[in-house]
Amino acid sequence: MSRRAMRSASGLQIGLTLVELLIVVAIVAILAAVALPNYGQHVKKTRAQGAGADLAALALSLENQYQLQLAYPVYANATEATTENFPAWAPAQQAFFNYTVQSTASTYSLKAEGKDAMAGCTLTLNSSNVRSVSDSGKCGIASW
Repeated sequence: MSRRAMRSASGLQIGLTLVELLIVVAIVAILAAVALPNYGQHVKKTRAQGAGADLAALALSLENQYQLQLAYPVYANATEATTENFPAWAPAQQAFFNYTVQSTASTYSLKAEGKDAMAGCTLTLNSSNVRSVSDSGKCGIASW
């Protein structure tokens, strides 16, 4: 038997040499170094897009109330948007964003502010359907 590799009774080499093992570890490390940052950016982007969808759903709830009463409900100060205030609205990204609404009888402004891992990301939507993103780097998206 050779010192480099173990051989079975049939003469085939079994196992890996140290060099082969180090090459495999290096390849896995390189793949992880490339994949993990991309994955983190993808998660941010997905959460921000989900928050944008939550704002659009909240806007639909306000528009529905406007259709029924010919006026938006009035929230003079930035009021936290909750399912108690808007029973038909169920935010999917509530764990990562705080939602606020400020409105008069004729206009409204909605805001989703990131918390924890999404801190610094703010999305806004108003009654004219103007949408904005505060910091595309922290949100992972340039627009929504």
